[in-house]
Amino acid sequence: MSEAKHVPVLLDRVMDLLAPTVVGDRPVVVDATLGLGGHTEAMLNRFADLHVIGIDRDPEALARAKARLAGFGDRVTFAHAVYDEIADVVRDAGFSSVSGVLFDLGVSSMQLDLAERGFAYAQDAPLDMRMNPEDELSAADVLNTYEATELAKVLRYYGEEKFAKRIAEAVVAARDVEPFTNSARLVDLIRDSIPQAARRTGGNPAKRTFQALRIEVNDELGVYRRALPAALELLAPGGRVVVLAYHSLEDRITKHEFARATTTDIPRDLPFVPEGHEAKFKLVTRGAEVATEAEIEDNSRARSVRLRVAERVAA
Repeated sequence: MSEAKHVPVLLDRVMDLLAPTVVGDRPVVVDATLGLGGHTEAMLNRFADLHVIGIDRDPEALARAKARLAGFGDRVTFAHAVYDEIADVVRDAGFSSVSGVLFDLGVSSMQLDLAERGFAYAQDAPLDMRMNPEDELSAADVLNTYEATELAKVLRYYGEEKFAKRIAEAVVAARDVEPFTNSARLVDLIRDSIPQAARRTGGNPAKRTFQALRIEVNDELGVYRRALPAALELLAPGGRVVVLAYHSLEDRITKHEFARATTTDIPRDLPFVPEGHEAKFKLVTRGAEVATEAEIEDNSRARSVRLRVAERVAA
């Protein structure tokens, strides 16, 4: 295996937020985005009685996490699954509820650091971007088969790319000459498709397109929309869902779902809440927390993180 670095984002803060939930006889936390297992390793070291269920759709990430966490023995259950299957995974592991769920969303450090996976625009590599290499749809498939209007919609919505139409039309014209296979050609096309003035700010102009392709290939937002309410329903009273989101689309889903879960179905002007109509959840964080400058200096991937937490207060 190639080497991959892994620095968990907001590690100490995540541990502190989970600490009040990890009590009682054999508490269980689901690491829904196991990756290389950094957050899970920290949880197992800090909480002596904790059992962690680690989910990842990437078989290479699972293999690396298993090796890293081998010393914890049967305190970890590994599941090769997409995290919207969380209810089935927890049931199959023999549990009916959990004390906490952690979502560390987006692409993992391993997937970014390994050039052959095709996630990083800074290195020439095959246009793959599948988190599970067994899936059928790759980034090259999207570029070579989507109509211009469909591709522009993907880039505009998932990448928040202002020049989506220009890029999509350039892709369709270029693939008629030669299909897309590697990232360097796409990066050059994106740069040439964007006005010169727009290239001077906002970092690499390919960033937004690569994000959009990755989200489309892996149905990331669709999976997360299904997974978050399922995770909330799995919580025992006092249990928490902790979410680390890295772009506005993920954070918006989190914000809306938490707002729905923490709102009662009675009029706001009613002076009391009738029994049985209490909200099942409460917000633990006020708005979204961000990383400190010190953390960003240590780990540049923390720059865009948004942390939100909800807790179950009623059965």
